[in-house]
Amino acid sequence: MKLVRTLPILLSLLVCTAGNAEDRDAPVMIGNASVPRIDLVTAQRLYTGRAIEVDGQPVTVVNAAPGSKLRERFMSDVMKQDDNKYVAYWTVRKHVGKGTPPRELKSAAEIIEYVQSTPGAMGYVLASDVRPGMNIVMKP
Repeated sequence: MKLVRTLPILLSLLVCTAGNAEDRDAPVMIGNASVPRIDLVTAQRLYTGRAIEVDGQPVTVVNAAPGSKLRERFMSDVMKQDDNKYVAYWTVRKHVGKGTPPRELKSAAEIIEYVQSTPGAMGYVLASDVRPGMNIVMKP
């Protein structure tokens, strides 16, 4: 009988613990070693071309490939819009001469390589792709 009473408590603890576990499919923004931490608004401004520097340092952002799970999560969690709206935004901005969209790289490995080897570079990968020594500049 004691087991019957403690089982619901154990199950609720398990659910609470699982809910607090870090989401391994969440996007994490990484930057070159010289890039400082940023907040959500700064990330949105960088990815819409409304900002090009952080703390006076020029920053170049890169995107994951269109249609990738990584990009879909980034658009949802960070940009707060779907990819079609983001592409349409950049189509108009490019047409009126206000910049070009961020470069698109095919894989997390390419993003990591680019960011680590390019001063001022910033990108995003899934939390599961983060390795020790990477400069995490934002977790949404």
